[in-house]
Amino acid sequence: MSGSMPSTGPEGRPNPHKRLVHVAAGALLDGRGRVLIARRAADVHQGGLWEFPGGKLEPDEPARRALARELREELGVEVRSARPLIRVRHDYDDRRVLLDVFLVSGFAGEPRGLEGQPLDWVAPAALDAQRFPAADKPIIDALRLPVRYLITGADPGDASGFLRRLEASLAGGLELVQLRAHGIGDAAYCGLARQAFALCRQAGARLLLNRRPQAMADVPAHGLHLQAHALWRLDARPAGAALVGASCHSAADLQRAAALGLDYALLGPVMPTATHPRAVPLGWQRFAALADAATLPVYALGGLSEADLEHSFVHGAQGVAAISGFWRTV
Repeated sequence: MSGSMPSTGPEGRPNPHKRLVHVAAGALLDGRGRVLIARRAADVHQGGLWEFPGGKLEPDEPARRALARELREELGVEVRSARPLIRVRHDYDDRRVLLDVFLVSGFAGEPRGLEGQPLDWVAPAALDAQRFPAADKPIIDALRLPVRYLITGADPGDASGFLRRLEASLAGGLELVQLRAHGIGDAAYCGLARQAFALCRQAGARLLLNRRPQAMADVPAHGLHLQAHALWRLDARPAGAALVGASCHSAADLQRAAALGLDYALLGPVMPTATHPRAVPLGWQRFAALADAATLPVYALGGLSEADLEHSFVHGAQGVAAISGFWRTV
């Protein structure tokens, strides 16, 4: 899972002539939500950096089977429960890597460094991407993001009713909320955002503002969400925001979001949706193809709900983003 600094071909495209190394890796979680990391030996390539346990696939070996074999050989554990977390492609000076990363929530045995590698359990929020190979940054981002993403619904003009619905939605355990309120002006939005932030903070959730960053400078929030057209007006990631994502509808949008250093993308609509009735749905196969080529965590959006979570994982999603699927009535 390691290499040197990334290298690309003409016009910044990955060089297809270098050998491809296919790796299966596991993000093992303990009962406290910490993830297991292993330190590379000092005398190997990128020695001293931390990584997620795993290793190369054997010829014609499925990634899930390679994961079980590698964790048995490296850590002495047997995988009991695992699901896809993210698939990462990265181009290094001497190789291209394809990482199939699984979230391992159940395993038998106590992990030990059977190859002499030091191990540590670390909370995802405390992982320092600078101490990992460059290809591991999207993995760290994925570990820090929840699988459910609420986009607020109607009616922001009725602030008291809107906030009651938000409070009811947060009571369901949601951890990430985008304040979508296109129908009100900046002043009303700022007032609503301050009240929404208080509710989110009390519930242990993060609030993202969907509004021009310049208009939100003094509004408390945990980050920003950008509309797709805003991606093409920016020269750099908005400064000062801990978490920044964007709505995307195409491969070009996803590439632009990654180039700006954003933390996630919403991709859709996957299915028909009432909020965008004229949009042509991607369908799950097209969504999967776009997400597979992306280099950041991607949420499935459009006509989805809690019932679609497992299906979204199979198709390469970080999870599901939804309005009606998560917006509670009161």
